[in-house]
Amino acid sequence: MSDIQLAFLMMALLLVLMSIRIPIALAMLVCGAIGYTSIGGMPALMEYLGTASVAKFSTYDLSVVPLFLLMGELATRSGITTELFRTCNTWVGRQKGGIAMAAVAGCAAFGAICGSSLATASTMGKVALPEMRRLNYSGSLAAGALAAGGTLGILIPPSMVLIIFAVLTEQNISKMFMAAFIPGFLAAGGYMLTIAIYVRMFPNTGPRGEKTTWAEKFKSTRNVWHISIIFLIVLGGIYLGIFTPTEAASVGVVLTAILAITHGKMRLDGFMASLIRTAISSAMIFFIVLGADLFSVFIALSKLPDVGVDILTNSGLSPYTILVLMLVTYLIMGCFLDSLAMILLTIPIYFPIIMAMDFGIPTADLGIWFGIIALVVVEVGLITPPVGMNIFIIKSFDNTLPLKECFKGVVPFLISDCVRVALLVMFPGITLWLVHAIG
Repeated sequence: MSDIQLAFLMMALLLVLMSIRIPIALAMLVCGAIGYTSIGGMPALMEYLGTASVAKFSTYDLSVVPLFLLMGELATRSGITTELFRTCNTWVGRQKGGIAMAAVAGCAAFGAICGSSLATASTMGKVALPEMRRLNYSGSLAAGALAAGGTLGILIPPSMVLIIFAVLTEQNISKMFMAAFIPGFLAAGGYMLTIAIYVRMFPNTGPRGEKTTWAEKFKSTRNVWHISIIFLIVLGGIYLGIFTPTEAASVGVVLTAILAITHGKMRLDGFMASLIRTAISSAMIFFIVLGADLFSVFIALSKLPDVGVDILTNSGLSPYTILVLMLVTYLIMGCFLDSLAMILLTIPIYFPIIMAMDFGIPTADLGIWFGIIALVVVEVGLITPPVGMNIFIIKSFDNTLPLKECFKGVVPFLISDCVRVALLVMFPGITLWLVHAIG
């Protein structure tokens, strides 16, 4: 069996293992170890494992992961989700579909602190779904808006998947955060515009909320000023070069902890629970990084990326056509795999191919641009049938909501996502402008 055939065989085995619910970290580690041993032998594998784990986990950039995870845990337990939703609701809730817009805006704000799509969908769903049901919103619009809004947690910095992508591809995390900022808020704006169009086409799906006075609007804004301060300090410090991402995350943890304590929502048992959950999540992510690293090394040893570059270079297809084909595979894979699995499975193959193509973009920018586009398309997978993990999270809060209605509700948002992806592909400046303006 040739090394190329071995690579395809291990990729197929990886998919099989993931399909039977073997943890992705263990699946990648097993497949990578089998492949590495087949090519280099057992002594070479032992030597690699003896040094790779220490080298990988002692990387300074990776220390940002547990800090942002802890920041998200503290933010979730501080009760700020309710305040964010109420503030957004007082400003736009009176509009047709305003509660759904407020939920999307709240997801964007919470995602800027949390960094997890599933956590964003879960926490905002608990707050916003009962309110939308009380006002007789259609189940499809309520589920669609919350599931789509939850995906903002994976795109708007800080993002765990973005950090892992940067570590695996040796990209600058600060620049990746800068590049994700505009596409992230473009997503939030696109979702709100989608809601506005939808409720005008189907007027009974999104009734107006309660009318609020200007005094109530400004009072609600004062209730979330501290959240805005944390956001500005953490991300502003990164963008302006005041902090490294790790330093910014450390500051964010301290400020979020102070916020949780002063709001009276954090006790010692809650703080200890946050630490334990952060430790468990960090261990899981670090294990994933180790498995992905070994699998990537095996793929590189098999020469599969080099063969892929040669085939695609000589195929006569333009670089943009090849990119579109890659993005289509992400959409297909999104029907069956979660976002992190897609990134870890494809990056060892796709990234070298993209970096070898001529898109008319400087090499230093190319990896960042592709990373953001890949992340956006992977984000779409979180609301793509038949898996759509965010959809199942929202449905879990209302068992009377038919799954068919949930999937129906995300269709308008999927259309918005397709338009956004097309804009990011056709106009790289949308992604790279802030990187160049600040960098």
